[in-house]
Amino acid sequence: EVTLVESGGGLVQPGGSLRLSCITSGFTFRSHAMAWGRQAPGKGLEWISVINSDGGSTYYADSVNGRFTISRDNAKDTLYLQLNSLKTEDTALYYCAKARRTTVAALPPENLDPDDYATRGQGTQVTVSS
Repeated sequence: EVTLVESGGGLVQPGGSLRLSCITSGFTFRSHAMAWGRQAPGKGLEWISVINSDGGSTYYADSVNGRFTISRDNAKDTLYLQLNSLKTEDTALYYCAKARRTTVAALPPENLDPDDYATRGQGTQVTVSS
């Protein structure tokens, strides 16, 4: 059974930082591209970052580029997202997702096919507020 479990969310002030983790199991993590998405209240899912299987290629949405950093530890089957310079508009439920096949190439979030990242965790809440 494939599982993805996000953690690390919380309440933080504007300008603050958080590090999200996604612990995975049930598939060959090192062979799959991975992605982070988020969903704010009343809005659709926004894909914000993608990383290829070996971590050598990363992509970001304009909304987070320069502030967020995606990374992975293939020895630990874990995906990360470092969130810096947080803004109130970053408030959302953050999800990690796996590419459905090893042949799915990592692409910039704006080119990502949501059907390729249908397997997601339950999410971790990030709230940015003073």
